[in-house]
Amino acid sequence: MVGSAALIGSVHTVIGPDHYLPFVALSKARQWSIRKTMWITALCGVGHVAGSIVLGLIGIAAGITVRSLELFESQRGEIAAWLLVAFGLLYGAWGLRQAIRNKPHTHSHTHANGTHHSHTHSHIKDHAHPHGEDSKNVTPWILFIIFVFGPCEPLIPLLMYPAAALNAGAVALVAGVFAVVTIATMLVLVYLSCAGLSLVSTERLARYGHALAGATVFLCGLGIQLGL
Repeated sequence: MVGSAALIGSVHTVIGPDHYLPFVALSKARQWSIRKTMWITALCGVGHVAGSIVLGLIGIAAGITVRSLELFESQRGEIAAWLLVAFGLLYGAWGLRQAIRNKPHTHSHTHANGTHHSHTHSHIKDHAHPHGEDSKNVTPWILFIIFVFGPCEPLIPLLMYPAAALNAGAVALVAGVFAVVTIATMLVLVYLSCAGLSLVSTERLARYGHALAGATVFLCGLGIQLGL
């Protein structure tokens, strides 16, 4: 049972791009350090797993059937997917607006001595992020809320079988192993993706970084809705 929890925890994370791509895209767009990216990923991973563990334990205590819990998890998944879609659309629209406003343009100058030169710049290059410390911190918390709603569907049946045998220790062990492996897999995938992306020159796309991050989050939510 423990081996199954570890295997299912890692596989369900790897095959679900929504578990890591939003962090990679937003980390690149918002220029988070790798340390900050890891902390945000871990926080969202804890919220993601804890929601299903709490639901499973409530179901065990109340004697709710596996089928009923899985149905409820499915409904939570719908909510999480729509939240990803909405957040991706709003963030992408804001990012596109920033990209349009940040279009580089050239100024020509002629000095009294006859010297002529020109330079290219953008007016809001240094203001690509929303103003104010609160606005900078809101994105991680939006992700956290979305991941709390996001269910770990495979966890419910894993918890129910040892619970049926009235083995509380096994229930705790299965939940713990599943949680640790899921979060660890998220961290490894995000780290490797960020490290790989840092080796690729994205200077030409930097202006559209926020728009592309929003599109990535949107596609992750849409993929969940379409069962991809």
